[in-house]
Amino acid sequence: MSLERFKPGVTVAAIIESGGRYLLVEELTPEGLRLNNPAGHLEQGETPLQAVMREALEETACRFEPQALLGLYLSRFVRPGRDGAVAEDVTYLRLAYAGTCGPPEPGRLLDSPVQRTLWLTPQEIRDSRERHRSPLLLRCIEDHLAGRRFPLEAVFADPSLLQPELKHPDPAG
Repeated sequence: MSLERFKPGVTVAAIIESGGRYLLVEELTPEGLRLNNPAGHLEQGETPLQAVMREALEETACRFEPQALLGLYLSRFVRPGRDGAVAEDVTYLRLAYAGTCGPPEPGRLLDSPVQRTLWLTPQEIRDSRERHRSPLLLRCIEDHLAGRRFPLEAVFADPSLLQPELKHPDPAG
């Protein structure tokens, strides 16, 4: 009997602060309109740094410049099944990066399902917990406020990520 391997969803998030406010996105989800850090899934063949820069640009129309790794975070989400569907039970591993961004690029549209971007104070973020898409939104903000930072080099991406090594069968075996 083989057991299915546990595969958490790997996501990246951009934690962007300017003038005491944090850049968030408001996005349409199955649970309604929710707030989140600019974030998304790591795609095959990209490094976490590439992913967070891509996701931030897609969701905010701003170029993100990562300066530090904020941390690695785990969370679990269960969405009840609807219309006879099985419940969705997903664990996420989030790599959060602190950094800065430039102004929105003219003419660049926000990635669907993002409705708009907002700059909110930490207190406004705390006061809107019921609208957070993830419990990690506030945790990342609180860690940023606490000064938590790790070097970008703490996450190593082997070159095989971009150009995987082709394994040949052993001719002797």
